[in-house]
Amino acid sequence: MLKVQDGQCGKCAHFGDDASPKFTQVRIKGEAPEDLVAECGSPAHEGEALRVTAISSCGAFTPAN
Repeated sequence: MLKVQDGQCGKCAHFGDDASPKFTQVRIKGEAPEDLVAECGSPAHEGEALRVTAISSCGAFTPAN
């Protein structure tokens, strides 16, 4: 398991395209499987088909509610 910190994709509102329980649990627990990869839905990366891990990060981070 990977530890997910504030500012990393796993805690970003754009991580994953839906409210899937697996993404919600990453945000709540602050842990993610090493092989979890999701699409980044940030408008800043629109058209890039960017896929990221929970511990990736970028300047378009938006905290999930």
